[in-house]
Amino acid sequence: MNPAAQRFDIQDATIAEAVQLVEEAGPLDDAHAVREAMALRPDGCGRIVERARILARRIGLLNVLERARTWAPWVLLAVVALIVFSGLALAGSVVGAARSINVVVALASLLGLHLLTLLLWLFGLLVPLGSFHASFGWLWLALTARVAGGRRGQAPILLRAATRLLARARLLPWALGFASHAIWSLSFVVMLAVLLFALAFRNYTLSWETTILDPAFFVRGVQLLGAAPAWLGFPVPDAQTVMSPLAAPAGQRAWALWLTGCIVVYGLLPRLFFALLCALVWQARKKALAPDLSQPYYRRLLARFDAMAPRQIVDADPGRLPHGAATGLAAGETADTLMAIGFELPDELPWPPAALDAAGAQVLRIDGSAGARRELLDTLARLRPRRVLVGCNAASSPDRGTERFLREVASLSSECRLWLLGGHTQETRQRWHAWLADAGLQGIAASDAPETALHGWT
Repeated sequence: MNPAAQRFDIQDATIAEAVQLVEEAGPLDDAHAVREAMALRPDGCGRIVERARILARRIGLLNVLERARTWAPWVLLAVVALIVFSGLALAGSVVGAARSINVVVALASLLGLHLLTLLLWLFGLLVPLGSFHASFGWLWLALTARVAGGRRGQAPILLRAATRLLARARLLPWALGFASHAIWSLSFVVMLAVLLFALAFRNYTLSWETTILDPAFFVRGVQLLGAAPAWLGFPVPDAQTVMSPLAAPAGQRAWALWLTGCIVVYGLLPRLFFALLCALVWQARKKALAPDLSQPYYRRLLARFDAMAPRQIVDADPGRLPHGAATGLAAGETADTLMAIGFELPDELPWPPAALDAAGAQVLRIDGSAGARRELLDTLARLRPRRVLVGCNAASSPDRGTERFLREVASLSSECRLWLLGGHTQETRQRWHAWLADAGLQGIAASDAPETALHGWT
């Protein structure tokens, strides 16, 4: 079972799977969705769901899903009505205007299609049938998708997503089977009601006919088929009744109840049993209805969220001594140059911002690695810029590595300022200002507004 299955409900899992199917044709522009998911959900799995919801709403998947949920009961009602009318037609063909009923033909016509589809469903449990689904459950899903979204649009994607989730959780034949068995059960209830009503209030002659078969074959067949109904109290015609071309009224009653018992035992009860079994399997396995987070697609998303997560101060030293103030170069020792450095910025934060275009700054961006820092410091030592603007991710937590970097940059310039990107809250500003004061970097002004960060430099 997927270890993250507890975090998803079926609708969320379907949406996430559908968005994955859409992105198989090409990635979506999800910068806003990723940032919003980061802000709304604290864990990676929840962020995947939130990102999928935002993207699904943007591309219309949620609207189609809502239409499908609205139409699903009505489509199911239509399928049930179709099956009920079919059951009525079958029962009517048996107890129609003619008062003579061939019990063998009646039994075959009432149970034939049912037994064929039931065997196909059982075979599908043992041997996966791929995209072939011989059940009323699949018909219901397909019709719902067609009504909700047509042949094109997003409905087929949602249908593929739902079936892929069900197949991965080994629930596809059970989910479709439950709907199919429930519909068949209702059909048999209607069929039995019509049959019993007709047999109770009209006089029919029940018999069998053959041209090439031995009459003893029918005797053995009637006794064999009647063994299971007999456990429920249904009578079985004896050999004399079977062999008699025209049975007495008691024999006719035995024939009628034998036919009814066969429909109950070989038609209604198996469908009720398998419907209950499908429901139990669904309850046992439904927690597995979740996207497979081990897939590369979801691993990449989780890695992106982890990379954007605020960094925690893991190397804090509560007992360290107070820092000295950062010192820089005198104005006469530097060149009239403005350097703008993006320091450990996530991909979602653009660098350089548009405000730097008018400032004529030399723009650099480093990932915080040791090699990149050394190369940058060598560049600063060579250029000796008068002004350096360092852009940092406001959502991150500054650590001693950030402190060392700012001290080194400040020592190679006359004036160093800090531009906090991506965060515009009072709490963010207070956290950074408090950290600068604690680190002895009060001389480095910090601001999250471009006009303040560049004031007097443009």
